[in-house]
Amino acid sequence: MEAIKAPKGTYDVLGSESWKWARVVNTARSVAEDFGFKEAILPIFEHTELFSRGIGDATDVVEKEMYTFTDRGGRSITLRPELTASMMRSYLENGLNHGPQPVKLWGWGPMFRYERPQKGRNRQFAQIDFEILGVSSPFADIETIDSSMEIYRRLGLSNLQVLINSVGCPKCRPNYRETLKKFFESRLGDLCETCRERFDRNPLRILDCKKTECGKLTDSAPPVIDSLCDECGEHFRTVERGLAKLGADVRVDNKLVRGLDYYTKTAYEILSGDLGAQNAVCGGGRYDNLAEAIGGPEVPGVGFASGIERIVITMEAQGVFMGGEPQTEVFVISTAGSEYAASLLVHELRAKGIASDMNFTARSIKAQMKYASQRGAKFVCIIGEDEMSSGSATVKNMSDGSQETTPRDLATAKILSWKEALAK
Repeated sequence: MEAIKAPKGTYDVLGSESWKWARVVNTARSVAEDFGFKEAILPIFEHTELFSRGIGDATDVVEKEMYTFTDRGGRSITLRPELTASMMRSYLENGLNHGPQPVKLWGWGPMFRYERPQKGRNRQFAQIDFEILGVSSPFADIETIDSSMEIYRRLGLSNLQVLINSVGCPKCRPNYRETLKKFFESRLGDLCETCRERFDRNPLRILDCKKTECGKLTDSAPPVIDSLCDECGEHFRTVERGLAKLGADVRVDNKLVRGLDYYTKTAYEILSGDLGAQNAVCGGGRYDNLAEAIGGPEVPGVGFASGIERIVITMEAQGVFMGGEPQTEVFVISTAGSEYAASLLVHELRAKGIASDMNFTARSIKAQMKYASQRGAKFVCIIGEDEMSSGSATVKNMSDGSQETTPRDLATAKILSWKEALAK
């Protein structure tokens, strides 16, 4: 019988890697707390309509990438491909729009998109998500972008650039759509099949195409900045100036429209020069029409999402110091008849916040010492036959090989004193 393996586009994140993810998430959590964001833990699946109406029927995400199924109650359910729509749904459903504004939410977890697997892009992937809901101020956009940059600053990343653009609003976007259509009308034959389909439904998405033939054409397409209404133009200029005052490396990208229909005004990405073609570590922007699209009142919002895998890959590419994989501090060695005493000592050590473990198999003391070394233990406590008979424990410092025999009830105190001495 053939062994069952993980589905294509997924992979296991084991102990040798998961601690890096934990470092990223914990850093994001500390930034969230400092910026006033509250954590939201939301469902992994939602009604399909939330995404089809919120993200947009004409987007690649809805048309090609969603994991959608019919549940046993006959309802169409989708594994979340992103978190912003879920955040807005939760904000409205729980009445957060009736309290003090803005509401700042953040979360993280797995997302699902049926894409061609490649480095940093899988069918199940993890994202960090920050959202500011209930205010339309451009300074909320600036804070959103700054909060994403602060995560990367605290993680030690460098060589990052902020790309920004504006996609306008319902007042000025129709004019830009017509301008784009006029530009591409005589060039339809040079576009890829997908972009020819986008021409009538959403010509802005043509700007986002990554295919070479379309990229050459869109380089000379008219920029959206020239079509913005006064309100959108001033909003964009305020964001651009604000980021410059914060010292961000900012570049206006006329082709940046993002891949989701709910964006209005600000769209942005943060790029790393160390990731090659797939070089975005973060993307986001403003979405003032999302709430209405999913059946709510008008609620402005702005936010970003950042892939944890992409962040870790960037840190590795830049040689950023990540700390180290958590190690067992103390390994307790036991022999036949001393298991209860060893278990009690491990319990006491853990109660003092010392990462500890013990032997569970019939191995010699020598074999257990070797195993403790492989585990990276800083100290070893031996409770063998001699120690059992004398009510003692032998404590060994693995760094210098020194050891000392102490009454068993003082072994924890001895480990604590040695640990403190090492920390100085």
